[in-house]
Amino acid sequence: MAKEKFDIIQSTCIPIEIDNCNTDLIIPARYLASTTRDPKFFGDAFMHDLRYDADGKTVEDFVMNKPEFKEAPRKGVHEIIVGGQNWGSGSSREHAAWAIAGYGVRVVISSSFADIHRNNLLNCFVLPVIVTKEFQQELFKSIAENSEMQVKVDVPNQTVTNLATGRSEHFDINSYKKYCLMNAYDDIDFLLSNKDKIVDFENKRK
Repeated sequence: MAKEKFDIIQSTCIPIEIDNCNTDLIIPARYLASTTRDPKFFGDAFMHDLRYDADGKTVEDFVMNKPEFKEAPRKGVHEIIVGGQNWGSGSSREHAAWAIAGYGVRVVISSSFADIHRNNLLNCFVLPVIVTKEFQQELFKSIAENSEMQVKVDVPNQTVTNLATGRSEHFDINSYKKYCLMNAYDDIDFLLSNKDKIVDFENKRK
C-alpha cells in the first residue's frame, strides 16, 4: 500500500453509520482468494456488496453511491471515514485494511474498533482514531447538515477537530506506530533506518 507521511490531514468525510461493520462487509470473503496485492483491486472491492446488488447494479441509496460521497478519495476529499461503533469486527482478514487503504482512505474515525483490525489498519498506513460516542454522533450530524464540512486530524498533537463546530478531542496512538506513520515507515523501513545502530551494537558484541 502507498506509504505517505502523516502530519495534518484535513478532509471531507464519508459517513458509514453502520454499527458492527464487520470485515465481511468491508470486503466480501470471495476476494480473499486473490493473490494480487494491487491496491486498486482491493479498493474496488471495498464495501462491494453494499455498493452493488447481485446483478452488479449500483445501489443508489447506499451512502458511498450518493452524489455528495461517490467521488473517490484524493487530497482533502473523502480521505476520512466516520464509521459506526465496533468498526472492523468479525474475522481478522488483513484484506479489509487493504481494501480501505486501496480505496484511498487515510483515516477511519469511530468510537471503537476491533483490536486486530485496528492494528491491520496501522500496518496499511491508515490511521484509526477513537473518539467518544458523543463526538462520533456530532460528526455524523455535522456531515448530514453539510456534506462539505471538514475534519482536521492533527497527528503530531493527536487531536481530531470537527471544523463545523470547532470541537476537538484527543486520541491515543502507540508511540512507535505514530513515529512510523509520521515518517512513512513500515517495520522494515524502521529497522533499516536504525541499521548503523544495529551494526554498531553487533560490532561491540564481537
